[in-house]
Amino acid sequence: MLEVAKLMRRFGDNVAVNDVSFPVPPGALTGFVGGNGAGKTTTMRMIMGVLAIHGGQVLWRDRPVTVADRRSFGYMPEERGLYPKQPVVDQLVYLARLRGLTAADARSRATALLERFDLADRSKDKLESLSLGNQQRVQIAAAVIAQPSALILDEPFSGLDPGAVDSMAQLLREYADRGVPVLFSSHQLDLVERLCDKLVILAAGRVVGQGSVAELRAGDRTRYRLVLGADASWLAEYTGVRVLETNGSSALLELTGATTDELLAAALSRGSVHELAEVHQSVADIYREVTA
Repeated sequence: MLEVAKLMRRFGDNVAVNDVSFPVPPGALTGFVGGNGAGKTTTMRMIMGVLAIHGGQVLWRDRPVTVADRRSFGYMPEERGLYPKQPVVDQLVYLARLRGLTAADARSRATALLERFDLADRSKDKLESLSLGNQQRVQIAAAVIAQPSALILDEPFSGLDPGAVDSMAQLLREYADRGVPVLFSSHQLDLVERLCDKLVILAAGRVVGQGSVAELRAGDRTRYRLVLGADASWLAEYTGVRVLETNGSSALLELTGATTDELLAAALSRGSVHELAEVHQSVADIYREVTA
């Protein structure tokens, strides 16, 4: 397992990362979310040894991470680091050789990844001739080409079309299923909710929430969506519920004393009911609550 323990990083008088701790368990996709300036990229750079650590440590398999350990990690930085004037396949082979693959294995692996990302016909093109989305695919291929023992990816889905997002998600799931710890940051909270087994939420350099979506939802009052055949404004005066929002015939509410059976009976006495269902908080809702 990869683990971050009480990490701290300062830039002058500014504490950018403050006592940040979380695990990245094997066999799971861990989403790393937070606003701009929250400290995500700085934390990832410390994990990879790109930035010095001013406090705390990074652990790999229950011991301090080493330079040799980090060489086996796959890393996709926020600022892309490939060579714009070099042919795509040549630089993937070059990067794989730096990671210890033989020339034959490096070329075989590069070819397979380019085929997977629908770039086989562009393999001899210079990187700068590709669209930004396709350049992103090549960067992802570079991160995984050496069969990494852990994956640290900073905004890997940025700029990808829906098909490439699905392909990338499937690739990350395959690595997680092999027992590889996968940590990736993203501002696309709906995507994080769909893909991730665990979440780490950062705000102002501190962890303000972590766990599975179900764990982060635990303790919240259950919400219900009630959709009527007529106006729902009468709910504001109905005892035993707290109305969070109304929109014509629809209302989002919490039960503060009434039961669902009582609420349904009251609604039916006033007309038709199209829907009464539990509404689970989205990751976006959780994020807004814990970072408020």
